[in-house]
Amino acid sequence: MASEVITKEKMDYTIDVLVTMIVDELADTTGRDRNEILPEFVVSKTGKALYDTSTKLWCNGPSYIVDMYLEEIAKS
Repeated sequence: MASEVITKEKMDYTIDVLVTMIVDELADTTGRDRNEILPEFVVSKTGKALYDTSTKLWCNGPSYIVDMYLEEIAKS
């Protein structure tokens, strides 16, 4: 079976949906407001790695990425 080419638009949409799930999980876990978490996550190392499609971080589920992000901010 030939592999399907995913357009940049579809990939961006997929990552945006994943970020929404990540922010929701972070809000539920921490009790913080989603509107505060979103900009912090997007500029974090984890957020930047997620939007860099070459890292393939987007292949992981939101819980994995939440754990990665929480580890990152714990080290800060």
